[in-house]
Amino acid sequence: MQLRTYQQEAVDAVYEHMRARDDNPCVVLPTGTGKSIVIARIVQDAVSRWNGRVLILAHVKELLEQNADKVRRLCPELKVGIYSAGLKSRDTNENVIVAGIQSVYDKACDLGAFDIVIVDEAHLIAPDGDGMYRTFLKDMAVINPSFRVLGLTATPFRMKGGLICQPENFLNAICYEAGLKEMIEQKYLSPLVSKAGRVEAKLADLHIRGGEFIGEEMAAAMDQKELVAAACREIVMLTAHRKSVLIFTCSVEHCQHVADKIAALTCGECAVVTGATPPAERAEIIARFKGETVHDDQLGTPKKPLKYLANVNVLTTGFDAPNTDCVVLLRPTNSPGLLIQMVGRGTRLSPETNKENCLVLDYGDNILRHGPLDMISVTPSAGGKREEAPAKKCPKCLSLIHAAYQTCPTCGWEFPPPEKSNITESASTAGIISGDTATTKHAVLKVHYSLHEKRNADPGTPKTMRLDYEIGLNRYISEWVCPEHRGYAREKFVKWWRQRAAEGCPVPQTAAEAVAMAQDGCLARPLSITVKSVAGEKYDRVASCKLGPKSAWQPEPGWNDALGDEEGGVLEAAYAGTSDLPF
Repeated sequence: MQLRTYQQEAVDAVYEHMRARDDNPCVVLPTGTGKSIVIARIVQDAVSRWNGRVLILAHVKELLEQNADKVRRLCPELKVGIYSAGLKSRDTNENVIVAGIQSVYDKACDLGAFDIVIVDEAHLIAPDGDGMYRTFLKDMAVINPSFRVLGLTATPFRMKGGLICQPENFLNAICYEAGLKEMIEQKYLSPLVSKAGRVEAKLADLHIRGGEFIGEEMAAAMDQKELVAAACREIVMLTAHRKSVLIFTCSVEHCQHVADKIAALTCGECAVVTGATPPAERAEIIARFKGETVHDDQLGTPKKPLKYLANVNVLTTGFDAPNTDCVVLLRPTNSPGLLIQMVGRGTRLSPETNKENCLVLDYGDNILRHGPLDMISVTPSAGGKREEAPAKKCPKCLSLIHAAYQTCPTCGWEFPPPEKSNITESASTAGIISGDTATTKHAVLKVHYSLHEKRNADPGTPKTMRLDYEIGLNRYISEWVCPEHRGYAREKFVKWWRQRAAEGCPVPQTAAEAVAMAQDGCLARPLSITVKSVAGEKYDRVASCKLGPKSAWQPEPGWNDALGDEEGGVLEAAYAGTSDLPF
């Protein structure tokens, strides 16, 4: 079995985690990067090398079939059983069992003891309560207290916000993660092109229940006759040269309205899949959408392939159609995980169909709400409200781009420089006379570290480390610290560094070292900053910073090789044989 580099790294990371710790790891891989291959290798090793017994759990039969088929093809020496009511199979005696959680959640005793339980789409394990996964895993812990759980997912966070890996959960730590952007750059996934729809629904008044927008309110906002008609006209126009268009809608009625309108505009067919669609009909629709041959009658007349397929919350996971080259989001979602899952239907490669990229048409302000997919993280702000996302819409071509762009990379539109808003949510405390001061507290979404050198500076001029605190949509507060300066500036930096750095982490001697260490994760994450404004002065100052817990950072061998001898030598020496700091 030949694995890609990142797949082998994921497998190695699982084994290293299980050797070093006694809790349960999780692997995060974007949709389409081969989670099933990673599963197959771990299954093969567990059974063949260590004489173990493995259970693979999934929540839909498509995933059961995919995982069972992958293990059988890649590990022909292994006998694989299936336990699933939907697949009419109840194998219990094999060393490898693939099971549907709905069929086995209360039957742990029937299956017997396992050494490893692998959960595909692990973000579905409930954080608390008596959900099916939790019920089964609790029972399994009674049967074999030393069993281990391994989770795999593309979205390591839940609808209500928060990472799935926590000390109190069944999954405790992410042992390996491959980024979406990284996989696209390495040509393992299809590039994504996103556009906002010209038609905009009124979504400002939607309420949230259980972490997601209320379904009835979503449907009422999106399923308006004029909006549906205008959106469908635009979809048909923008997808004229696309081969397979997958549409996500809000409700069964909304889905049918969209399908009817697209069919009328194209004089063709837009199929519908909902939770009520019979399994055989669903399988036939999906086969036609994939371009597979489906016979219309006993004479063998093939049915036409489907270009358009609309669905309601059923094709987000377990649906593999690599030919999908357009994903249409005709619904909003407050769940970053659901957004990633929906768009992930279009990230698979399809050289057979000459797929160049996947177009994402967003009518639900989702990318503006959550930010670029490769930057989505779960960092709830004070009060549980989500801060503005780091994305914006080009007014000329409607491309959805990162907020930092001042020129649209698609059409070249020049964004005007950001202006301070004259409207605030509270009365201003800014000084009216030169020298008056005011302070404002901001939640920090993310912090960016970079090396800063004054323009036209003389050679040898000390460099600084620049921090850009991201506090909202295209809003940043900057701070500069001075590792290379002498005297009071150096003393101030040393104090600043020790407040934030992991225990035992040396104080860098150069700005380049400081940036490298910060980017490597040795500094505590800023949660909020207090900004001091002085009337008459051009720039605000960071007066204080609330920090999260210090990291357990340990440098990897050669982590600072890229700095070169002059910039990286000091820290190599610091780690060479002593824990004593030279200051």
